[in-house]
Amino acid sequence: MDHQHIGPAVRPANQAVDAGQHRHEAAGSGHTSKGTPSPDAGHPPDGDHSVHGHGQHAGHSVAMFRDRFWLTLILAVPVVFFSPMFAELLGYEPPAFPGSAWIPPVFGTVIFLYGGRPFLKGGLSELRARQPGMMLLIAMAISVAFIASWVTSLGIGGFDLDFWWELALLVPIMLLGHWIEMRALGSAQGALDALAALLPDEAERVTAAGTETVSLAELRAGDTILVRPGGRMPADGTVSGGQAEFDESMITGESKTVLRVPGDPVVAGTIATDNSVRVRVSAIGEDTALAGIRRLVAEAQASSSRAQALADRAAAFLFYFAAGTGVLTFIFWTLMGSVGDAVTRTVTVLVIACPHALGLAIPLVIAISTERAARAGVLIKNRMALERMRTVDVVLFDKTGTLTRGEPELKEVAAAGTGTAAGQDAAQNTVLGLAAAVEADSEHPLARSIVAAARERGLKIPAADGFTSLTGRGVRATIDGRMVQVGGPALLRELGLQEPRALAASTGAWLERGAAVLHVVDGGTVLGAVSLEDAVRPESYQAVRALQARGIKVAMVTGDALQVAHAVAAGLGIDEVFAEVLPADKDKKVAELQGRGLKVAMVGDGVNDSPALARAEVGIAIGGGTDVAVESAGVVLAGNDPRAVLSMLDLSEASYRKMWQNLVWATGYNIISVPLAAGVLAFAGIVLSPAAGAVMMSASTIVVALNAQLLRRLKLNPADLG
Repeated sequence: MDHQHIGPAVRPANQAVDAGQHRHEAAGSGHTSKGTPSPDAGHPPDGDHSVHGHGQHAGHSVAMFRDRFWLTLILAVPVVFFSPMFAELLGYEPPAFPGSAWIPPVFGTVIFLYGGRPFLKGGLSELRARQPGMMLLIAMAISVAFIASWVTSLGIGGFDLDFWWELALLVPIMLLGHWIEMRALGSAQGALDALAALLPDEAERVTAAGTETVSLAELRAGDTILVRPGGRMPADGTVSGGQAEFDESMITGESKTVLRVPGDPVVAGTIATDNSVRVRVSAIGEDTALAGIRRLVAEAQASSSRAQALADRAAAFLFYFAAGTGVLTFIFWTLMGSVGDAVTRTVTVLVIACPHALGLAIPLVIAISTERAARAGVLIKNRMALERMRTVDVVLFDKTGTLTRGEPELKEVAAAGTGTAAGQDAAQNTVLGLAAAVEADSEHPLARSIVAAARERGLKIPAADGFTSLTGRGVRATIDGRMVQVGGPALLRELGLQEPRALAASTGAWLERGAAVLHVVDGGTVLGAVSLEDAVRPESYQAVRALQARGIKVAMVTGDALQVAHAVAAGLGIDEVFAEVLPADKDKKVAELQGRGLKVAMVGDGVNDSPALARAEVGIAIGGGTDVAVESAGVVLAGNDPRAVLSMLDLSEASYRKMWQNLVWATGYNIISVPLAAGVLAFAGIVLSPAAGAVMMSASTIVVALNAQLLRRLKLNPADLG
């Protein structure tokens, strides 16, 4: 996002800030001193999100799959141990006692009904939607195994189709796969919850008797509300009394605060940084600008979740393959006059059509990829982001806080006088020392930068008294009995001073590149000026060059002024620039790039970036950014190093290879085993028995698990651009 002074935390509407605050109006950037609020925007507990946009998981939670897995795993142990088929395979005799023969059927039924319920419901939903996938494939296999096993246990028809042990293993393994998978999935609802948390819970409504605290639900258009210093706007409205600098960066993307006076509009979620104002409410609830951003996020997430994952496509293929083969198998062997063989081989086909390997092929890769990425400072929230990253054509970076530090840095100092180089250096040091003295009591980012620069240069900062904030103009203090003031153009206009011609040459160049300019006035004389700019991260240069070396286009989007954007882009060598862009337009810029046939990875850190993060094929949030940006993204960079995008690219390519290898093995096993189970080589005396099919299934699971483990050899280092 473009710089938010107070970060993602939410300050209560009635929380005042300390009296020592002040404000500057600097050319190119206003700033307001304020303290640091305490966060109060909560999140749901990890792992208990409902996952949207993934039909096979709709309505299910991580905790549900986890709990069902552990219970079914415990029940599976006695089922497998007492299974005659499993005992025969390993060559042991299970202990016999009254009722021991009913352990597999009873426990197996609990496993089927309790552990298999999510798959049965999901399979039914896929069947109704005519979109077969993993859930339907699993539901078919466990249902056939359950019915066939009960038929065998009850001695009906003389069939030997004891699949209790296979059912007991299949259900826990599939639950484990979905548990692992869902832990890697992001929650779409989280972004919307984070947006809602930007609003205060209550507002102060102005009445004839004074003010009263009311909930947001009680506010109505036409009400007048009081917003205190540091408070967030609870609704859209128009300033009706007082004036204040508003931090609107979460809406506009602009890094500077904006002075709002009576008659000016203000929007929900923005912050009155220094003074109290009265606002006449014009829009509440779903009619506010913040609600509009929320709708953009929801729409973008819906559009980006329609793609079907690799495992789902493979499962759909296997369902049709198994169902078709099963029908043909039953018809063929029935026509051959062997109804018993027809039933046995059809059941075997349908049961082994759902290999354990397919259920674990993707989740294991995702789990290991997530762990490897975390070690490199890349947190993967959405598996589709991992799959899509390798296909990205353009990386769209937000400027402030992403490519830049998001903090002002003193760049230059100019003195009004002329003279020798040594004389100019001394004059500049005097200007900077006086500016630092006046700003010493301020905690505003611009003030801190000035003081820090003076200390870095080893300057002696004079003592200052009588610090005063000049609303909308600057600050002043007394130094050695002289009044020294620091401020922007409004301060000079108020004092009736003209900028010296020698100084104007420097400040004009600063303004051209979008720097914030503050003048230092001693009495009635303009001594000089300082420029402050948002510093570009050193890592950004490497990240841009490395991406371009891989054939990936680099673009930048920002709400900052055109000259600021082009100055930064030119220094970094960025391919395309979008400047002066509002939140809705950031979303549109992503759509514009997609309209050109490009696949977009968006990197940002603010509320105003969240719709674009959700819209892009891959949304990457800077970890130090707002809650909304982090929730809207599929990937979160734990640090602020843009080179971590390169780690994501390497991981995406490596993990995608492993996914395909595992899927090829899992489906390849089916392509071979299903026809053998159907009896295509029965004429040659080769028939895949249920027991042999179960063994092959377990072997395929081991193969994909070992193959996924090879990802651990991948080394990811954001600093390694090789």
